[in-house]
Amino acid sequence: MSDELDDYSAVADEQLDELEVADRELYNAVLTVCALIFQDPRRAQSMSTSVSTADGIVLRLAVPGCHPYKVFWTSEGPRIEAVFPHP
Repeated sequence: MSDELDDYSAVADEQLDELEVADRELYNAVLTVCALIFQDPRRAQSMSTSVSTADGIVLRLAVPGCHPYKVFWTSEGPRIEAVFPHP
């Protein structure tokens, strides 16, 4: 298994597959946010809020122009954990 496959959780991968079919514009906006997270995680972290979960801290980064969609990610890796509408 390559490292690239570990960049996205199974949940996030499934959510992105659904977005790709349902809303191509939103899908592309989400991919832009994911690219920022992978290319400049420190900057992405400074733009994110944090959410405490049973599994630890997850960062939440808004998808510009696509309220209320957020990309949930963890800094180790980094790794995209989920994508969905969230207040």
